[in-house]
Amino acid sequence: MGENLNSSASVQDSKAAYVLSNVAEVVERILTFVPTKSLLQIACVCRLWRNCARRVLRTQQDLGWVSACGPCSSGVHALFSALSEDVKNVFLLPKTVLALIDSETFNGQDLCHRHSAKRSRHSTDPVEDLSLLFPKGCDIMGISSPGIVLTPHSSRCAPPMEYQEGEAGFAIMFPNIDGVQVKPFHFCKKTISVTAMKEAGLIDNPELRVVLLFVYEAYKSGGARFLNQILGPLAETKALVAGGLVESVFSPPKHCCSQGAYGVVGLTLSGSKVQGASVLLDQDVSNPQSAEVTIRRLKAAKIPEKNTIGLMFACLGRGQNYYNNQSNVEADAFRKVFPSTPLFGLFGNGEIGCDRIIKDDYTLCDTDSDGLQHEYTTVMTLVHLG
Repeated sequence: MGENLNSSASVQDSKAAYVLSNVAEVVERILTFVPTKSLLQIACVCRLWRNCARRVLRTQQDLGWVSACGPCSSGVHALFSALSEDVKNVFLLPKTVLALIDSETFNGQDLCHRHSAKRSRHSTDPVEDLSLLFPKGCDIMGISSPGIVLTPHSSRCAPPMEYQEGEAGFAIMFPNIDGVQVKPFHFCKKTISVTAMKEAGLIDNPELRVVLLFVYEAYKSGGARFLNQILGPLAETKALVAGGLVESVFSPPKHCCSQGAYGVVGLTLSGSKVQGASVLLDQDVSNPQSAEVTIRRLKAAKIPEKNTIGLMFACLGRGQNYYNNQSNVEADAFRKVFPSTPLFGLFGNGEIGCDRIIKDDYTLCDTDSDGLQHEYTTVMTLVHLG
């Protein structure tokens, strides 16, 4: 009897092995349930599995993110700690990563890291650790700002939170998406030129739809003129422009400019499948009702929910104090209007953007460069990628 059972089990095992070695449809279906990091390891088993893994990777075109708030007991920033645990469980192959963290915690840790005389020889640079978490060739843009807005990555429908104080951060991961080109750029006063802006896709690019930009050290002498060099040409395009004035940039390394010099980093989002819309919550928007009414205007763009994120660029002077000690007002208003769309962003030292809708081949609103720069406002943006 036992021999018959063993024989039956052996036959079943051989059938399963045959299916997994020869039936591509079955293998491919199974691999859709495997996180990308494990998928890349499985692809090394045999030619069939490698081909199936490649086809699965091509289908993984949804945005992903990891977010965290602290404090973290490990001694590194909470976002870095969360990424080291969670990035292996994502179902996409990151091509570009946009990471934002609070400047107070990160800059304090960074200062201690650089100046500690008792630093262990086994301790590592958290920025270097960040690059090791992602595939070789992945573009990582790391920014610190006084405050952070994030959606917990545990659930797409979790309420977004505003963190004007305390340890917080997020990383949005962009895979390769058909019909979408995500391209990072970085300029300082030494490298900015018309040619460089063309190469980045900022001007003379008929496919340009959305520009996200982050200006650092803009208060330095010459910073305002430098910002106008960027915004002037962009105001003449049909692209949606949104961003803010941040504290610093920690990735990519700023080899071209000296310590404390001003500059800008950002992403150009080009392609026929990219859509965007933004509204400006100006200084007159100072209660929850008016915030919701303004954000609801984004509905006019009729942007699909799938593969769409919200981006909030708010002045450090807004938030809880601006709304009579009510916390999370604008993030809550966004969630009320868009309950299934994750929201990310920052509190900074100035905002860039305006009321604008980018859809198909038309732009709802035009503006000049002066109309793109603001104070004590919030730029609320929707970006859809395919």
